[in-house]
Amino acid sequence: MYKAKVLIKRRASILDPQGKAVEIGAKNLGLKNIKNTRIGKYIEFDVNTENKSMAEEEVNNYCKKLLANPIMEDFEFTLDEIK
Repeated sequence: MYKAKVLIKRRASILDPQGKAVEIGAKNLGLKNIKNTRIGKYIEFDVNTENKSMAEEEVNNYCKKLLANPIMEDFEFTLDEIK
């Protein structure tokens, strides 16, 4: 079994209105040096497969088909074996 840790980020070419709103909030709090805020998603889950290659394929399909929007987002993940 493996622990998957997935980071999903909006593509750099896509405007991130949530990140922009948070950045404006930071400026309103007096944090003047904050720039280029981007908001993403972090997701963890277990993958019950026999080997790492199968786990990678399963996570990749899960991200492509459900977790990430392929038009606007990119994703990366790591797998740690659960002992």
